[in-house]
Amino acid sequence: MSDILKLIGSTPLVEIKHFDTGPCRLFVKLESQNPGGSIKDRMALAMIEAAEKDGSLKPGGTIVEATAGNTGLGLALIAALKGYKVILVLPDKMSREKVLHCKALGADVRMARSDVTKGHPEYYQDVAARIAKETGGFYVNQFSNPANTLAHERTTAPEIWEQMGHDVDAIVCGVGSGGTLTGIGNYFKKTSPKTEMVLADPAGSILEPLVNRNEKIKPGSWVVEGIGEDFIPPILDLSLAKKAYSITDEESLDAARALLVKEGILAGTSSGTLFAAALKYCREQKTPKRVVTLVCDRGDKYLSKTFSDFWMTEQGFQKRIKTNTIEDLIVRRHDHGDTVIVRPSDTLLTAYKRMRVADVSQLPVIDDDGKFIGIVDEAVLLKYMRQSTARLDIVIKEIMKQPPAKLSCSADLSEAAALLEDNPMVVVTEDEKLLGLVTRIDLLNYFVLRAQGK
Repeated sequence: MSDILKLIGSTPLVEIKHFDTGPCRLFVKLESQNPGGSIKDRMALAMIEAAEKDGSLKPGGTIVEATAGNTGLGLALIAALKGYKVILVLPDKMSREKVLHCKALGADVRMARSDVTKGHPEYYQDVAARIAKETGGFYVNQFSNPANTLAHERTTAPEIWEQMGHDVDAIVCGVGSGGTLTGIGNYFKKTSPKTEMVLADPAGSILEPLVNRNEKIKPGSWVVEGIGEDFIPPILDLSLAKKAYSITDEESLDAARALLVKEGILAGTSSGTLFAAALKYCREQKTPKRVVTLVCDRGDKYLSKTFSDFWMTEQGFQKRIKTNTIEDLIVRRHDHGDTVIVRPSDTLLTAYKRMRVADVSQLPVIDDDGKFIGIVDEAVLLKYMRQSTARLDIVIKEIMKQPPAKLSCSADLSEAAALLEDNPMVVVTEDEKLLGLVTRIDLLNYFVLRAQGK
């Protein structure tokens, strides 16, 4: 190819072989194979080219967009090659990987609140529109941009039609901006009227109730990124969807993780929503059907969330047997190999590097027999390094300290809460061997999950 943008589109289609799909055959289109890692590359390129053609975007201009991340990545990639500046406004629930990826491409990333809805001045779309007006930049506005829909009608849909040998019974889509469902739906409405458009919607979104029951609900909240809405995007033709499934966050995350283990496909959270809905649709059918869904983006954008056992546990998505003791607060258990530690013979520099890499502020010190003997934290390192005679090769046993608070794993939660009022952490042990560290945020997270019924 003459440049990376020529790789957008023509993504492969793979049949699912290791899941129960009822009487149906289920295929996934790997939009994750686009150069920016998602289906949004298609419409990002189409919207930029349309703006160049009609004069809305001039050489050296600025692109402004509100995005859940993937549209922003596509825009930033294309802008970097074409010489445009990019300002992206992302809701503050987006994964760290997406934010860092956008910044690495040179985008100016602004964070907006994810706990407000359309019409609020701090809603991410309202913020982007305001920035575009203030800077004179080109506001892409994927939610109203007709080039978004046309990108899928002219590329995604025909590819599916050809790859499926002109025989498609149903296509399962999500809605972020509405371009995918509307574009693909418009194509198949004309080309293959028998093909059903099925909506996969996160629980809490307003769209599934509208499709299935024509019911208007107050929007809730959901963890899945990039799909689900609290309003009807102007380019969305919801009448194209014949059926919809409401998929919980837990179902979406579990489906994405299972897709990796069983099929080797590393897919993002929205893909988990679509895949879970597609499996439900397939299993409900009484006759064989050929069904297609989309892997909307790559799962490596969610390694710190969906594919992190720690994050899944902290969010209450991985269930554990509750003991009603301090043991319930331990997220990273030492006996499971999850705790970052140092040995008494390790150096200060080793401890510092491990704290930086693991993004923790304290490390337990474990001797060769596995016994917990002390703690080294940021305060210890900082106090020592301020000395003029400080050495990076000093061994930990010379500067470590005893923890301010230590409890047996059988201690009551109330004991932990009382200690954490005056101490930043509590060391939890069993027969003098470390089980894990508990911090104030661990206790707070426990109370939040309990309030949410998790």
